[in-house]
Amino acid sequence: MASIVSKQQQKQALLAEEEDEDLYRFPPLSPLSQYINSSALSIPIIGVYELEVPITKSQTTEFLIDVFIPIHTRFSSIVVKDKKGVQRWKRVEVVIEDHIFVPTFPAGLSAEDYDDLLEEYLSKMILEPQPSTRPLWDVHVIMYPTTKAAGTLIFKVNHAIGDGYSLMAALFSVHKRADNPSLPLTFPDVAPRIPKGISKWKKIQGLFSLCINTFTDSAWSVLQGTIMEDGKTAIRSAKPGVEFQPISVQTVVYSLEELRQIQSKVGGTVNEVITGVISYAIQLYMQKTGNVSNGERMTALVVMNARMLKGFKTVGDMLKANIWGNHFSFLHVMLPSKCKDLKNKDPTDFVVQAREEMRRRRNSMALYLTKRILGLFKKVRGPEAAARHVYSIWNNTSVTMSSLVGPTQKMVIADHPINSFYFTLAGVPQSLVFTIVSYMGNLRVVVRTEKAFINCRLFISCMNEAYENIREAAHRKDTDQKKAN
Repeated sequence: MASIVSKQQQKQALLAEEEDEDLYRFPPLSPLSQYINSSALSIPIIGVYELEVPITKSQTTEFLIDVFIPIHTRFSSIVVKDKKGVQRWKRVEVVIEDHIFVPTFPAGLSAEDYDDLLEEYLSKMILEPQPSTRPLWDVHVIMYPTTKAAGTLIFKVNHAIGDGYSLMAALFSVHKRADNPSLPLTFPDVAPRIPKGISKWKKIQGLFSLCINTFTDSAWSVLQGTIMEDGKTAIRSAKPGVEFQPISVQTVVYSLEELRQIQSKVGGTVNEVITGVISYAIQLYMQKTGNVSNGERMTALVVMNARMLKGFKTVGDMLKANIWGNHFSFLHVMLPSKCKDLKNKDPTDFVVQAREEMRRRRNSMALYLTKRILGLFKKVRGPEAAARHVYSIWNNTSVTMSSLVGPTQKMVIADHPINSFYFTLAGVPQSLVFTIVSYMGNLRVVVRTEKAFINCRLFISCMNEAYENIREAAHRKDTDQKKAN
């Protein structure tokens, strides 16, 4: 009997070894993908498409099978771990019914009522965990008219599959222009202008500043993930497990043309103007809630694309260049922490301060050294320790800001014109997250808040007030300057 048991055990051990050998054939997740798909941190990206005409479940199914899944093997793969704990991509058969969800709302309601129901559904859906037994994406089909769309399509894709750049480049590759499907989508040029005719001395000074900034910013990143932590304020509850708390999602839309007018009068880029608006809105919100900061440090974690290229590339080009997946890093941008006389403060000062702070942070190679620092954590203490460090970087800061550049033309998905689209992030351990995307001449800012802690609608009103005050102040400055000349 003992010999029979021994043979069975040997057979099981042999099968286990063969299975482990099979796992080693599967491609591993990149280190950064492993960090954000761990027991410490799991971050899905939520993409919302507001459609001109409703889309049905059958039309969505056809699009997913024929167009979406073939984009990349990651959309038909699950994550498995080998004997050493390395996460790997394993191709599986996709059961499409497991990935499509069609909620039922009460019939005959007003568009405003469906706005509220969609917001409630989105807030709950964002927090629901994705099963690891199937590919890490879902699609939700909302067949009810809201004030912004006749129908809504929501993609929930785990960040391990790719960052915003990868996923949007993949989707843009299959979207067509509504006006002429044979023409490619075009994107606004957002690259900062490099000044010409810089003197040799200025170049030396710039190189010296770059070295100093790289050292200090890299040290800041390490400290922010270990012992340094922002204070508890009206925008940061510092609650343990804040990423699991109910959330609210609201959006606000600004004209890119108006933002460029402010930019031309105050200086900076569109992103710097929006950062100034957000900084000002935070101060207004604190004032309106009576929870004014007493000088506690507030840091914005700006998520940046770490690829050294301009514009979107095709999926094929990204695979050839090995730039598909997660290639992002962080800038730590200080936000104004105390404004004693907000009523008499020049609103454009928030834009100027944001411009100077962001340019100072961009004049650094710390953005590219972060990966190496995380790699060192992984090597010395293992991937879970590196994941916990990334979690702490997020958890110890006040807000996240992430932006994407969208096309200038109207797109169609599955032959359905897209009125607008936006994205947000789940699983981020913060009370306040901003995601920003441009599309068809507008810039949409998504405000994702901890529901029981931040009044999201009040914050949106503060965003609008901040924007209007900055726009009017910039116009006055321009008018005064013209009169003086």
